[in-house]
Amino acid sequence: MLRRDFLTGMFALATAPHLAAANTTDLPGANLGDATAFDGGWLHAKAQALASRTYAPPKRVPEAWTSISYDDYVSIWFNERHAAWAEDRETPLKIDFFAPGLYFPHPVQVSLVENGMARPVLFNLDAFDKTDTFPNLPVGGELGFSGLRLRAETEQPDIFQEFAVFQGASYFRAIGRGNIYGLSARGLALNTAEPKGEEFPDFRAFWVERPAPDAKTFTVHALLDSPSCTGAYHFDISLGETLTMDVRCEVFARDRMEHIGIAPLTSMFQFDDTNRHRFSDFRPAVHDNDGLLILNGTGETIWRPLANPKTLQISAFRDNNPRGFGLMQRAREFGDFADLEALYHRRPGVWITPRADWGSGAVTLVEIPTDKEIYDNIVCYWRPDATLGPGETVSLSYSLSWGTRDDYGAGLAVLNTAMGDSPFDDGIIVAIDFAPDAAVPQDLDKVEKLIRANAGEISGGVLQRNPETGGPRLAFKFFPGTTTLIEFRAQLRLAGKPLSEVWLYRWTA
Repeated sequence: MLRRDFLTGMFALATAPHLAAANTTDLPGANLGDATAFDGGWLHAKAQALASRTYAPPKRVPEAWTSISYDDYVSIWFNERHAAWAEDRETPLKIDFFAPGLYFPHPVQVSLVENGMARPVLFNLDAFDKTDTFPNLPVGGELGFSGLRLRAETEQPDIFQEFAVFQGASYFRAIGRGNIYGLSARGLALNTAEPKGEEFPDFRAFWVERPAPDAKTFTVHALLDSPSCTGAYHFDISLGETLTMDVRCEVFARDRMEHIGIAPLTSMFQFDDTNRHRFSDFRPAVHDNDGLLILNGTGETIWRPLANPKTLQISAFRDNNPRGFGLMQRAREFGDFADLEALYHRRPGVWITPRADWGSGAVTLVEIPTDKEIYDNIVCYWRPDATLGPGETVSLSYSLSWGTRDDYGAGLAVLNTAMGDSPFDDGIIVAIDFAPDAAVPQDLDKVEKLIRANAGEISGGVLQRNPETGGPRLAFKFFPGTTTLIEFRAQLRLAGKPLSEVWLYRWTA
């Protein structure tokens, strides 16, 4: 779980302290060390060789840096005038650096790559501004960056705005045009929600290629390391209304890996119209994302609204060679949240598209109880059936699309799900609003309503047109009785064919 308010301030204000080093060259915007040869093959060989050795935990920064307060951490910030390539008008990318300390005890190395040669970025305390309350901390020892931020002309010429951040374990975030940061992705998830505890691999080092003057795609390489495996990662990041990351990675196993999470996403869901009654809050909803969207290997589109259960829930959606999945944010109006600070309606969704066959496995959704929005409590990823033994490797490729688009499947999209007690009996009413579409007949009696439940009793349902959305609303009532868990499935069909997405939901008492 991550402190969301902390991360918001961290991405805006964090910085990196600097150690003097020998054999440096001062260049506009950054101090660089000696050059060494670098390419994708070298990184592949580096990760493979590292996997053959016993795991060595990463070095830690001095304890004085990790014992500071949050207020201390945000009282020193990076001066963008000293970003990598800051004064180079030819290079369309600028790189800022984050400080270690507080929740980030392990430094990572960042290098700039040009013409097949990589030069490490060295530290310079003079590149940062700070308040007079920032403590006097030691600058010797194992200081280093905790991550990096990428900026480019995403909306206006000569205005370099951030679009991606890599910081903490193997976490990273990105935004499409007009978005603000929301959910996170990771390089790899291991043993998520297992009783023995989760393992969090680290990106130990990054290499950023200097882009051509007219480039709109930027390349970042990363070395991953953990007790169970290593990895060589390559990110090609393309700007746009929807930001796209094309990811290629090779993972090398040190130990047997039985619970692997490919393309993991981490998000926050506290409440919406399904569980609003549990929270005393002036806002109608609080979440970064409101549903899991899946386009499975057979072409079926599934929408699973997210939940904030009272106990840990794990759902597995079995599949073979999925076409895509991701966490979406379909609530896009300010009034959906009425929050002038968090601006949840501007948070991106992320769609994952495999670039090759992934075989058999399951899209896995983990929902963790939370009573506060500062905690990330949603995780989803692809869990392959195949495991990796010591010395084995797997190559993967996929894309991550960050933005407001949410129509990656087929059929009428689910706009909203509402749920609450019936005022007349002990039943519970479910109302599912679907998007409007020309395929919806004027006579809704022609539409077939499929509603299934594995327990309890359900009504036949009523289909009406919602005058506000223009689309159909399916409403039904169920009676759980003594049942404490019910799996629902609903869909609209026309002439024997799917008209809408498949709506799935797990209700718990």
